[in-house]
Amino acid sequence: PTWKWREQLQTCQQIDGLEEKLALCRQNMEEVDFKLRREELSPEKRYWKSLEREKTLLMTKAESYEKELRILRKENRKNAALTMALMLLITVIYVCWTM
Repeated sequence: PTWKWREQLQTCQQIDGLEEKLALCRQNMEEVDFKLRREELSPEKRYWKSLEREKTLLMTKAESYEKELRILRKENRKNAALTMALMLLITVIYVCWTM
């Protein structure tokens, strides 16, 4: 049972870390979008194209983070359900033993 608690804690820490990365990625995407809207009127196309590439890269990263978060959250729910089932089993055994 102790290894399950460690595994669940690690999963929660991974989720937290990915949520932070995703938030930072989204913030960077907003900054790039703002620059793109501002620079769209500018004649300097090369800078605009580099911003478009950066935006595409950030969108790809965000999608990757979201996919990994979905997987980790699913694993976390599974671990929580297993933990609750184990606690219920222990409680039932304890109640039966003390009666």
